[in-house]
Amino acid sequence: MQYAVTWQRIEGALVFLAGLALFWHADSGLQWWAALLIFFSPDLTFLGYVLGPRYGAAFYNGAHIYALGIVLLALGIAISMPPLVGVGALVLAHSGFDRMLGYGLKSPDSFSITHLGRIGQVK
Repeated sequence: MQYAVTWQRIEGALVFLAGLALFWHADSGLQWWAALLIFFSPDLTFLGYVLGPRYGAAFYNGAHIYALGIVLLALGIAISMPPLVGVGALVLAHSGFDRMLGYGLKSPDSFSITHLGRIGQVK
């Protein structure tokens, strides 16, 4: 299991770097402070946990799947909207960043149980 988690964390690091590269290449016109806020904004979905772990996991996972960033990025390219390309790239980078650090998609049972294992677990 640890072998697979290590590879998924490496994959997260590569997605993080690719998302940042796409952001810089997109020339989105976003200010640095706006890019920073957008990068960390998916973490606000943890507020869904006030409704319980099932809803919290659904909100959190919905904002942290790679597909969300990819769809936003592709839509921005398709409609020639550089700021949306930048947002998509940053959301994708954020998802990779979280996985790189070991914060995986959440289980509806608990915030600390992820597809990468238990958060804070000593290995």
